Amino acid sequence: MKMQTSALALVVACVASGCATGPDRKPGDPLEPMNRAVFKFNDSLDTYVAQPIAKGYQKVTPGPLRTAISNFFSNLGDLGNAANNLMQLHITDATEDVMRFAFNSTFGIFGLLDWATPAGLPKHHQDFGLTLGRWGVPSGPYLVLPLFGPSSFRDSVGFAVDFRFNPLNYAEPAVRNPMYGLQFVSKRADLLGATDLLSQAALDKYSFVRDAYTQQRISLLRAAGAVGTSPAALPDYGEPDDSSAAPASGASGAAPGGLPDYTDPGEGAADSTAPAPASGTQPNAPPDVPNYTDPGETPASGASGSTPPADNQTPEVAPLPKPAVQ
Repeated sequence: MKMQTSALALVVACVASGCATGPDRKPGDPLEPMNRAVFKFNDSLDTYVAQPIAKGYQKVTPGPLRTAISNFFSNLGDLGNAANNLMQLHITDATEDVMRFAFNSTFGIFGLLDWATPAGLPKHHQDFGLTLGRWGVPSGPYLVLPLFGPSSFRDSVGFAVDFRFNPLNYAEPAVRNPMYGLQFVSKRADLLGATDLLSQAALDKYSFVRDAYTQQRISLLRAAGAVGTSPAALPDYGEPDDSSAAPASGASGAAPGGLPDYTDPGEGAADSTAPAPASGTQPNAPPDVPNYTDPGETPASGASGSTPPADNQTPEVAPLPKPAVQ
């Protein structure tokens, strides 16, 4: 159990890098003096014991074998994920966890190969602390446990319950203890790069780990739909309300208020108050269009010019001049 919880503590302590605030005590951390002392002990144990072992394991173990070992323990963790998702009433996620375990255990050679993820079954990360938070149990003060690492009063209870979900707990001690040790070394080796980055970037490691752990748990609880949590409201940038703004003068009647009028002035029928076309222009042409009427065309009725002959009437023809007599 100690090896398992040590791995969980180290996973949380090696979150992605960032800068932390100074060692000012926060309302959510009333036990800061004690927590700092325990954190210092855990950090020293990790620096002088866990990291050298993990580096040696990484050096002597081929990459494909390390991946297979990591996949094996991840596959066992899907059983705990399924149980917690079921208690949180996340039926779809619980079904996917069971399918992942069955798929990888059968086709992945007891989980050494991860075929479920490429097949479209996502990996979930749940624990009993999140299950308690899902139903409204408060987290309580921040707490750093020896070997367990960052936690809270609620998550400390969750650790004890999660231990019962681990199938390794029911194996014989001769098998269980070495498997716990291998699980711890495997997870610690996967996080060596994050540890180096954390040491270089964090101004105060304790404050950074505390803030990162707290924010991570809040994010996971919000994603799980915990009671009393809801996404933050979007900020108001002062956008005008379409219903309150009146349309601009000359704008289209269908355009919402505050928007410019892009109506083509040539579209639609002419207004009834539009001026009459100028003399000599085409009768059906818009008033702004110039007159392109051919002067040789027959003018319309009532227009200036010669009147065409009536029906059955021969038009008068001017006589030709007589030739001069020689």
